[in-house]
Amino acid sequence: MLKNWFDQGVSISEIARQTQYDRRTIRKYVHSSSPPVYRKRARKASKLDGYRDYITGRLQEHPLSAKRIYDDILEMGFDGKYSIVKEFVRETKQKIRVP
Repeated sequence: MLKNWFDQGVSISEIARQTQYDRRTIRKYVHSSSPPVYRKRARKASKLDGYRDYITGRLQEHPLSAKRIYDDILEMGFDGKYSIVKEFVRETKQKIRVP
């Protein structure tokens, strides 16, 4: 669509005004040989990744609090913060239907 306007003689500045994109963005897409390719971002590793199975197993055995689990994994070498543990415990309890 942008290339068509440009080929019809509409200026980059005018295309930018009509689409509300920056002129540099319009210029990049008008002068590129192929349409833009959008890629999904790679998932960033979490500090909690090594402890997820342990936490899930503990919650299936006993309905422990997030604070108790946080204290347990701290002793195991976890160096993250409480909030990430609390969020994961809440989500996991909902999935496995812990009271």
